Amino acid sequence: MLRFHRMVCAVAVAVLPLSGCSLLPEGNAAVTRPVKLGFSAWPGWFPWQVALEKGFFKANGLTIDLRFYDNYTDSLTALTNGDIDANSQTLNDTLSSVTDGARETIVLVNDNSTGNDQIIARPGIGRIADLKGKTVAAEEGTVDHYLLMLALRKAGLGAKDVRFKPMATDAAAAALGQGKVDAVGVFAPFTSTALELDGSSAIATSKDFPGAIPDHLVVTGAFLNKHPNDVQALVKTWFDTLDWIRSNAGEATAIMAKRAGVTEAEYATYDSGTTVFSLDQNIEAFKPGPTAASLPFQARALSQFLLENRLTPIKPTLTGLFEPRFVQALK
Repeated sequence: MLRFHRMVCAVAVAVLPLSGCSLLPEGNAAVTRPVKLGFSAWPGWFPWQVALEKGFFKANGLTIDLRFYDNYTDSLTALTNGDIDANSQTLNDTLSSVTDGARETIVLVNDNSTGNDQIIARPGIGRIADLKGKTVAAEEGTVDHYLLMLALRKAGLGAKDVRFKPMATDAAAAALGQGKVDAVGVFAPFTSTALELDGSSAIATSKDFPGAIPDHLVVTGAFLNKHPNDVQALVKTWFDTLDWIRSNAGEATAIMAKRAGVTEAEYATYDSGTTVFSLDQNIEAFKPGPTAASLPFQARALSQFLLENRLTPIKPTLTGLFEPRFVQALK
């Protein structure tokens, strides 16, 4: 999905209300308020829009204030500040937030990027090794910056072998077409913008690094402690929505494409690049292990990336970061 993030272009926030409830004390009285859930423009998160329009939140007893953030960074800030209760975001963004002192917990794996994060280069650059001495733009500290570092290392290069230009994702995609940079690290749907340059091509993608870019539903510590039943209802809503999408692919694509601002045909091209996790995949991902399929394993790798690139002063703590009980309850 940006201190470390999937950043999108504008700064406006569309607020989309629904129905149901969460109880919070106010003086001596209990009042109801909606659960505030944020998401942004990433294919693995658009099912939340389907959940809203098809009534799955309400069916699970939730009143939802669903907020779509054109600017992904704003969603991270909103969660850190407690302006929203939950957000879909990347693992490295969550690590960054907890290092800065935020209390956040991952309760659900939305997806893994399996091709929708890409290093796209201008004509004449056909492989990562050709980037030596070239200018590459990406949002500093983002998953696409991380993807660039992974790809460089695989090619026997390092950060010092390229001229890295920090740039917001939408601006980076546009800069490639304007000839301002030689390559960019971007994610869908901004991959489509970068590939509008005649002869440009993806020379590395997240498909080359399975499990490296996981995306999650993250809740604040306060919301988790006070409203575990609402957290459970959010997780159940997600899987109910996925079940409906599998049986109504055409209508679901239309809903998600409209929210993404692309055509249905264009949205369909993103399917293979994002692997939405099933319940069984969620349960397995939360388990500790020595491979890329394990979230704790990936968290340790991302922590090292943040330290090596001086994007965090200390190693992020993993204590309390993962809470698998909500997906396990559905099994």
